[in-house]
Amino acid sequence: MITYLQALNAALDKLLADDPRVFLYGQDIGSFGGAFKVTKNLAARYPGRVLDAPLSEDAIVGMAIGAAIEGMRPIVEMQFADFSTCGFNQIVNHAATLFYRTEVQCPIVVRLPSGGTPGGGPFHSQSMEALYAHYPGLIVMTPGTVEDAYSMLLEAVAIDDPVIFCEHKFLYNHLKAEALPDEALPVGKARIARRGRDATIVTHGAMVHESLAAAEELVSDGYEIEVVDLRTVKPLDTDTLLASVARTGRMLCVSEAWPWGGVSAEVLARVSTEGFGLLDVPAQRLNARDTPIPYHPDLWSAHRPTADAIVASTRHLLEM
Repeated sequence: MITYLQALNAALDKLLADDPRVFLYGQDIGSFGGAFKVTKNLAARYPGRVLDAPLSEDAIVGMAIGAAIEGMRPIVEMQFADFSTCGFNQIVNHAATLFYRTEVQCPIVVRLPSGGTPGGGPFHSQSMEALYAHYPGLIVMTPGTVEDAYSMLLEAVAIDDPVIFCEHKFLYNHLKAEALPDEALPVGKARIARRGRDATIVTHGAMVHESLAAAEELVSDGYEIEVVDLRTVKPLDTDTLLASVARTGRMLCVSEAWPWGGVSAEVLARVSTEGFGLLDVPAQRLNARDTPIPYHPDLWSAHRPTADAIVASTRHLLEM
């Protein structure tokens, strides 16, 4: 069995082996293998191409942009997604706008270990995808399966635009698959993770698995719930969302991030404006609580959506 973390390591290994333009840059990613060991053993295998960076996210991204301008394909690792805000100016004001301003491509990938884990607290648990999706010029990927962790990272490096790659920390060692894929859906295409007829749950990242567990529990009530995994939040696959809602007539969007201005808000806006006539009842959403993320594992479990919370919200949707 292959874990989500091992799939990322395998993708990085393949990228380094196949393309001499690729190099990795981040804090402690060399002999230490990174904070979560995603880059384990790669520094020894590819000398001079897995580079330890200073404690400056601003400098890390700035160096990557310069290397990309000169024809390289840098992959940057942030120790935690939260810390990427220290490089925010470089990402949104320089990388995202470079082609628009100069017609020079900026093929960098910024890997963000995202989302919460028990005990992570407010500075190591944030889901930043909506923040970066706000800015034109950035592609934002949120792989929620082992297969997508592998194939989407390969695709991210092949893209000529800057990519924000949100890999969920909770999935690193919890999620496993039998093998790595030979083919995958293209970037920007959502995946029907489960077919259904009674309601649609739209989600991404770790919430895919909480939503699938909720859908399985609702089978005992006689409901068949469709689950759509967005895979990328920028671009957003509105066509797949509308097609699913056309089949079910009801939609719940689930996100681990905060509710205000998030991915769930954008999904509801798209479906409500472009597919209003497809809805039998108003679309709903379920997010984390609008508070800083708590340290204590019990409080963290109450803060984020869980399968039980998704079941309750879906039952409410079905009864409307």
